[in-house]
Amino acid sequence: MARPVTLFTGQWADLPLDTMLQKAKTFGYDGVELACWGDHFEVAKADQAYCDAKRAAVEKAGLKCFAISAHLVGQAVCDNIDARHKQILPDYIYGDGDPEGVRQRAAEELIKTAQAAKRFGVSVVNGFTGSSIWHLVYSFPPNLPNQIEDGYKDFGKRFKPILDAFQKEGVKFALEVHPTEIAFDIASAERALQAVDYHPAFGFNYDPSHFGYQGVDYVKFIYKFSDRIFHAHMKDVAWNLSNDTGVFGGHVDFHRPNRYWDFKSVGRGMINFEKIIRALNDISYAGPLSVEWEDGGMDREFGAAESAAFVKKLDFPTSKIIFDAQFAEK
Repeated sequence: MARPVTLFTGQWADLPLDTMLQKAKTFGYDGVELACWGDHFEVAKADQAYCDAKRAAVEKAGLKCFAISAHLVGQAVCDNIDARHKQILPDYIYGDGDPEGVRQRAAEELIKTAQAAKRFGVSVVNGFTGSSIWHLVYSFPPNLPNQIEDGYKDFGKRFKPILDAFQKEGVKFALEVHPTEIAFDIASAERALQAVDYHPAFGFNYDPSHFGYQGVDYVKFIYKFSDRIFHAHMKDVAWNLSNDTGVFGGHVDFHRPNRYWDFKSVGRGMINFEKIIRALNDISYAGPLSVEWEDGGMDREFGAAESAAFVKKLDFPTSKIIFDAQFAEK
């Protein structure tokens, strides 16, 4: 049978979870990927009773949940912390804003997220890592010797204890490869794996939208890291929309007509999802296809519903036979 199609609730955290679950079912989804913000999944409250109640609410709505997502807290583990982080972090993590204190509290929260995931009954936590070297992505003034290597060492030092805790719980951490993270393309993803000594609990939440506008081969990524794709986002993007700005965005807000690239409702951008489905079949990925919906020019309920239908129509199970073998005499 085809894979379950789920909806990532991160862009819907302004709605109470019960409302979101009802909407997701109405939109045609099989399940949800719960964000660890809003009231969708609150790690600080996630004792066994809380997790059981969340699971019951999801099932009562006729849905399933295969993963939770801790993007916002994960971002603070390796980042150079500044005032921007206050708007995405719980007060008990941001605290007084002292950068190292924020990073350490974020790391502790990520470990607690793995423990909560186990209690909730999922084996994947998606998220970000942040990066101490993202500001060096364009090397001018020229990067000093070892600056980039030191950034990967910092990531390894901070994340190995986190990943050890994940492995203890039987939970995997799936980094969404994305600008501002320690891995943002194929080359940096390989380097991130090296930095954590190919830890078995570390892999990727595959999302093609962040590769397309960069010019990265998003299908090659699937084959390159076939054993490390723990979860998959279906998210679309279009590029070459304007010659006013480039890949870096020109400090132009999202969803403005003079951006070079922008996110689109699934099926309305430039990502070739047919190739993605075939590649996921080739590597025997059997997990959910989770729609991360974002299109500033479209009503989100209309877009979420059409995206569910698009992905369900596109997805198909792989073949179990070799067709030439059917001509052979028995």
